Amino acid sequence: MLKKGISHISWEKEMISDNIKKIKEDIFNACIKSGRDFSKIEIVGVTKTVKEDKILCAINEGITHVGENRVQEYLSKYDFYKANNLKTSIIGHLQTNKVKYIIDKADLIQSVDSFRLAEEISKQALKHNTTMDILVEINIGDEESKSGVSFSEVDEITHRISELPGIFIKGLMSIPPVFTDEITARGYFQKLYKIYIDIMGKKRDNICMDILSMGMSSDYLLAIEEGSNMVRIGRGIFGER
Repeated sequence: MLKKGISHISWEKEMISDNIKKIKEDIFNACIKSGRDFSKIEIVGVTKTVKEDKILCAINEGITHVGENRVQEYLSKYDFYKANNLKTSIIGHLQTNKVKYIIDKADLIQSVDSFRLAEEISKQALKHNTTMDILVEINIGDEESKSGVSFSEVDEITHRISELPGIFIKGLMSIPPVFTDEITARGYFQKLYKIYIDIMGKKRDNICMDILSMGMSSDYLLAIEEGSNMVRIGRGIFGER
């Protein structure tokens, strides 16, 4: 129900503003609890189906990085993102035949879930004389319903991808299984953090491991406490779609 005398647009703007302030406050407190540096945590606003006026509200509250799930929707908003100097990520499953449409536009592809996809990104990057920053997506729970490199193949696949021209691995991304308790959730985040640290320690060429993208609207605070430095938040910012 709308507050008396407040238009729907004004109410949504106020809601988004309040949500972002609360998220930042909660992240700050999670950082204190876990000994993390608040300034090192990046919020990616997930803008799937979100209209430009709502995204503008988020920009006004300091959101500088957005993530899109679908290439077609990303392209429809690209001029808006560029005009507002937003950093953009592709975070949804990316088909190989769609890579050519975003290779010279997206700043980061977070959902590189196979060597085959990495090969296509490399091919298109060379065509456009560019280098694409990517995250390798890990299927940390080895769930059949989800895409991503399996836990047992992470080291091998990451190494192979790092040898492809036109690609720079900036880190890892994962969507853990849906959990019902905090202990289980922390276990998955800890598992991913260990992989992240292990690969970082190998100091391979074309891998810098700057980013560990884990945690969404329902679990981002736990993820931060367990080592995440990038969280992807949609519903928590923009409300239910």
